[in-house]
Amino acid sequence: MRADKTLLPALRERMRQIERGAAACHGAVPLGLAAIDRALAGGGLLRGAVHEIFGAGGDEEDGALPAAFAAHLLGRLAPPARDGRAVLWCLARPDLYGPGLAALGLDPARLVLVRAPRDELLLMAIEEGLRTSGVAAVAGEIGRLDMTASRRLQLAAEHSGVTLLLLRRWRSGEEAARERQRPSAAATRWRVAALPSRSAAGEPGVGRPRWRVELLRCRGGRPAQWDVEVADAPGALSVVAAMADRPAPDDLLERRRRAG
Repeated sequence: MRADKTLLPALRERMRQIERGAAACHGAVPLGLAAIDRALAGGGLLRGAVHEIFGAGGDEEDGALPAAFAAHLLGRLAPPARDGRAVLWCLARPDLYGPGLAALGLDPARLVLVRAPRDELLLMAIEEGLRTSGVAAVAGEIGRLDMTASRRLQLAAEHSGVTLLLLRRWRSGEEAARERQRPSAAATRWRVAALPSRSAAGEPGVGRPRWRVELLRCRGGRPAQWDVEVADAPGALSVVAAMADRPAPDDLLERRRRAG
C-alpha cells in the first residue's frame, strides 16, 4: 500500500511533464505586449513548439493577415540584432510582399523561400526545415493537416528547438470548416481578423491597420482576444486600451473548446 501511495504522485508528475512537452525546455519569447504575454504559458511564445495561425475567412485568399501576424512573431523570435540565422518560409504561392514584412519587423533578406504546389510536399519541406541546423524559425502555409502529421511536426520542433508558425491557408469554405474541427498538437492556436482602421486626429487618408487577435487555444494558458494596432515603428504593435486583455465571452470559449 505504501508503494502505491508513492507511485501515484510520481505517475501524475510524469503525466504533467508529458503534457508540458519538451518545448517548455526551450523557453519562451515575450511578444512585447504585456496583455498578450500574460495569457501565454511562460509569459510568451514557446520556442521549440508549433503555433497555428489562421484568418477569419474560409478560402485561400484569406492569408494576408495570418502572414502579417506571423511576420511580427518571427521578428520577435529571431531579432536580426541577436540572431543572424535564416528564416525558412514554405508556401504554395509566391505572394509575400517584402516591404510589408520589413514594416512588421521581419527582414526579407533573411528569408529562404521554399515553394511547393501540394500540401504533402509542403509538409515534407516544413519538417525538413525543423530538422535543419542554422534555421532560426520556420513558417509554413498548409491546408490539410491530420493529427498524425501535426504531432510529427510538434515532436520535430521539440527535438530541435526550432519554432514553427503554421499558417492554415484553405482552398475552400468546405475545407476550412472541416480542418477547423480537426484536433491539433499545436501549443497555441490563433485567429486574426481585420478591423476598420482608425485615423489619428487631424490626419487625412487611411489610418493605421488594426487587427482582432484571438488566442483560441493555449496549452497551459487561457483563451482571450485583443484589438491591436500596427504602429509606425517597424515591428511595433500596440493593444488598443479598451480591448487590453479582455477575456473571451463564455459562449465563445465553449465553441473554441469544441474546435480544439
